Amino acid sequence: MPLPKWELATGNEAVCTLCGSRNTVQVFPAAFADQHVPARPEGAAEGEAACFDHPNKKAVAVCRQCGRFVCQLCAVDFGSESWCPSCVAAGAGKAKAASTEAPRMLYDSMVLGLPLVSLLVWPLTIVAGPAAVALAAMKWRQPLSMVRRSRWRFVAGGAIGLVETVLWAWGLVYLLTRVGPK
Repeated sequence: MPLPKWELATGNEAVCTLCGSRNTVQVFPAAFADQHVPARPEGAAEGEAACFDHPNKKAVAVCRQCGRFVCQLCAVDFGSESWCPSCVAAGAGKAKAASTEAPRMLYDSMVLGLPLVSLLVWPLTIVAGPAAVALAAMKWRQPLSMVRRSRWRFVAGGAIGLVETVLWAWGLVYLLTRVGPK
């Protein structure tokens, strides 16, 4: 979730509007510059951002796709946003809007939700339990999210899935030994 610009302009702390976490950030002046006002083509001073492709030129904008700093020469206006030449070349011919955040699957939340939601319709736990255990094992090393999170959802979901799987196996063995041919 992008941090609010009004908080970044007043200090070095901002609160995420989605999760409420406090973030300490260092923001370069080019992030707040009006992108439609031409800047002087001078070199970057000490402490100012420099262009990614031209390190001797002062950055006047930030690419909304990749976050690179760009100078007046490199800034390509795309609607109301600025893109770097690399992102324009990579997105050439594709009619899509600029993405301000990278989407990421939250496998840890899926692993926890799968066995818990399946409890509402308990026969589904015969599939959801082993699926949660397998998903937890396969996606353990995947990045969790853009913000810091722990892996407790993987552990809890895997444990619940394992309990469901063991209970189904025990129930099937019990039925086969009690009801089966004698």
